[in-house]
Amino acid sequence: MKIALVSPYDFAVPGGVNNHIEHLRDNFLRLGQEVRIIAPSSRPSSHKPEQMVIPIGRAVGVPASGSVARVSLSLRVAPKLKRVLQEENFDIVHVHEPFAPFLPMQVLRLSDAINVATFHAAKEGGRNRWYLYGRHALKRWFRRLHGKIAVSAPAMRLVSHYFPGYYNIIPNGVDVEHFEAEREPFPQFSDGRPNILFVGRLEKRKGVKYLLQAFAEVKKETPAPRLLIVGPPTRAARGYRRWVAETRLPDVEFVGYVTYDELARYHHTADIVVAPATGNESQGIVLLEAMAAGRPLVVSNIEGYASVVTHGVEGLLVTPKDAHSLAAALIELLADSDKRREMGENGRVRAEQFRWDRVSQRVLTYYEQLQYESKAGLETE
Repeated sequence: MKIALVSPYDFAVPGGVNNHIEHLRDNFLRLGQEVRIIAPSSRPSSHKPEQMVIPIGRAVGVPASGSVARVSLSLRVAPKLKRVLQEENFDIVHVHEPFAPFLPMQVLRLSDAINVATFHAAKEGGRNRWYLYGRHALKRWFRRLHGKIAVSAPAMRLVSHYFPGYYNIIPNGVDVEHFEAEREPFPQFSDGRPNILFVGRLEKRKGVKYLLQAFAEVKKETPAPRLLIVGPPTRAARGYRRWVAETRLPDVEFVGYVTYDELARYHHTADIVVAPATGNESQGIVLLEAMAAGRPLVVSNIEGYASVVTHGVEGLLVTPKDAHSLAAALIELLADSDKRREMGENGRVRAEQFRWDRVSQRVLTYYEQLQYESKAGLETE
């Protein structure tokens, strides 16, 4: 089977959707499939042949849902895209976030293959302005889809509100082996003091503001803990650093960007992983990574996170945007090593359900189902 995996996002920049696509590629190759990735790129020459990336369109930053999406806004990609689709003659064209501007919609317009879409986004309250105001125009691309996947029930509820139909729920996966393998903790953070770990972009919707406020409360109760903040630098990060300096909040380490191997090592340095996002999370890959590493969680009780973590089993769910609730949960787990250990073990078991080999096989089985249905439809015509 020859498969195209299409991303709307700059493939030269790491991100949740791009990481999802890369894991699908690796597992599809292992299963004997032929794969290409089609995506915009800010650095086309940086992609190695073994990555199998066909860069189409330059990426620019566009504000979206409290973040910045790096997408291609070029309307002149059609000639190259048409040539690629004709030359490659894909059996399956799998478009991720198919209504993101503008490459995915061009792919759907030009593709004669079996077209599959994965919808990753979720939003608290189930409303999306782009879908609301653009749904009549987007329906023409929606009708080009033979199969539809949502990564979670919240993601399905968001898109199906505007575009009703059947959605196969197939979750994000996690590289269990990478995160569960024992790694030596970083020596500078291995002094017997408990470490609380945050992983993510330092954006407003990730709730770092409330985490810092909560950590200030924690330090008043128990002075030992340290807060490790791992994530690429952003404009918001400067404000967080300034707040920490002005309030003289001790033991906050802004680590910055880390490599994939270092990320797993930070998990094995941590005693608790915290995710205080305020909303718009469809599932939370950071939660899966923490669970695979056997770390207990303290996370916001938002729909996407609550679909992964059960309160009192793999971690504690707390009220979003409530620093006091977050602090109380952290203090509770810091005081109970047995509970932390039990939750970490429960998380490891739960993470097994999200192994990338299982997720990829489910996606591949769905492709085969769609191929069968397409062939059966042609035979009855």
